[in-house]
Amino acid sequence: METKKVLIVEDEMIIAMLIERMVVNLGHEVIDKVSSGEDAINKALEHRPDLILMDIRLKGEIDGIEAISRIQEKMSIPVIYISGNSDLAHQKKMNNTDYIDFLSKPITESELSKSFSIAS
Repeated sequence: METKKVLIVEDEMIIAMLIERMVVNLGHEVIDKVSSGEDAINKALEHRPDLILMDIRLKGEIDGIEAISRIQEKMSIPVIYISGNSDLAHQKKMNNTDYIDFLSKPITESELSKSFSIAS
């Protein structure tokens, strides 16, 4: 499996660091970690990552689903949602975006590995 450049969008820094460690352990490169939807959009357009790991609840005005919608209007980047929040309203909104997988927090490295293999 080839190395992917990954953008992590997560508003809790400790979780972002845990996810980063998993991504690196799986042999991929983390190009940035951001905590708001606005930053996610800017960094995605700037870095053009191969994959985005996206939390749904974020700092700022834009949630993760809205951020992905705006990114995907401009370019096609696969996304894996990672959230502790899997209610129906969010699931309906997520279904309007093009995503690979949804992982419920807390996630494990093996779950992330499976999602990455779907993404490749």
